[in-house]
Amino acid sequence: MTRAGFAAIAPAMSANKPGDPTTLNRLYGRGKGRPLRKGQQALVDELLPQISVPEDGPVTAQRLFGQDCPLHFEIGFGGGEHLAYRADLLPDHGFIGCEPFLNGVVGALTHIRDAHLTNVRLHMGDALDVLSRVPDGALSFLYLLHPDPWPKARHAKRRMVNDGPVDMFAAKLRPGGEFRFGTDHPVYLRHALMVMSRHREAFDWLCEKPADFQNRPGGWPETRYEAKARRQGHEVWYFRYRRR
Repeated sequence: MTRAGFAAIAPAMSANKPGDPTTLNRLYGRGKGRPLRKGQQALVDELLPQISVPEDGPVTAQRLFGQDCPLHFEIGFGGGEHLAYRADLLPDHGFIGCEPFLNGVVGALTHIRDAHLTNVRLHMGDALDVLSRVPDGALSFLYLLHPDPWPKARHAKRRMVNDGPVDMFAAKLRPGGEFRFGTDHPVYLRHALMVMSRHREAFDWLCEKPADFQNRPGGWPETRYEAKARRQGHEVWYFRYRRR
């Protein structure tokens, strides 16, 4: 996409207040919703420890999966539909998913159990803590789908698409690797485009026409969150950025 294209879609916005998720060192929002059923609690007690990302040390494909393989990383996987779909589609790739919300982790665990997926590792907590331990240039894909928009201006520094996290995304992706971002929130859309326009030296926006971000690309399944957004009449936008 050209500089003019960026400007047309993302008009000038005021600068953010100092700070972003890489410097705030704090998770916002709830961590647990409705009580777990017995079977769900069993997944947390039995399956999650078997497939959890180690709490410290490097996060590599060799360490997690016992072999070198293309590595995917999803920040805030919600109910795990996208993570499980991609892992099932690409069984010879390794997938790391991070989500602070317990009920979302249970959803992912259910998909992993039902589909007999062996190529997924989960972390319940801060995604950036895990991402910081991934070696630079190790990721083939990084996904951020429908993150919390924090629509108020004073909360903009909490948004995951900010300069600090995007710098980290660029460092962890290999050349030719892909950052995928989706949102149904117009405030976040404009904010993200503004931020990504500042990182054109690191990323190429894979977009030649409006349909490229208005239509969901192949291999990108609809999640429950996206379906809910559409039922509420929201437009959904899809973005793909290639690491230079």
